[in-house]
Amino acid sequence: MAPKAVRIFLDSNVILSGFISDRGAPRILLDLLSLDLPFLKSLTGRYNIMEIERNLTKKMPGCIPIYKRYLPKLNLEIIALPSGDEIKKYAGTTADKDIPVLVSALKGNADFLVTGDKKDFSHLKEAKIFPFKIASPSEFLAVIPDILKGG
Repeated sequence: MAPKAVRIFLDSNVILSGFISDRGAPRILLDLLSLDLPFLKSLTGRYNIMEIERNLTKKMPGCIPIYKRYLPKLNLEIIALPSGDEIKKYAGTTADKDIPVLVSALKGNADFLVTGDKKDFSHLKEAKIFPFKIASPSEFLAVIPDILKGG
């Protein structure tokens, strides 16, 4: 029986950073996920997609065609927008703008929430109140050998 794929929820900043830069941990992670490896399953939220597209439209509209061409290569499972009640349940856990990210990761049964947002997520990393691990892109890449070993 094949091992269960590790479910990796990507925050908007990781996807955007990986698209913009041709080097660094976010880009390496996106390149790895684009290989559609059976032991990794990538996901993000509809909320995150909307945030990425809003930022690109506002700051880099010329990049939108590249983004639209590259995004499907990530094989992302897109988690539906959380309801108002789902968001209210987690009010106060972090910045209001990031609660839909947490709820989407929960709804997607993520094993990891990968984010570059240290300010709003570092306290949650230590608190361990969610069923997933919170990691930066480089921290996640560092655990891939353990994932390959099944640990």
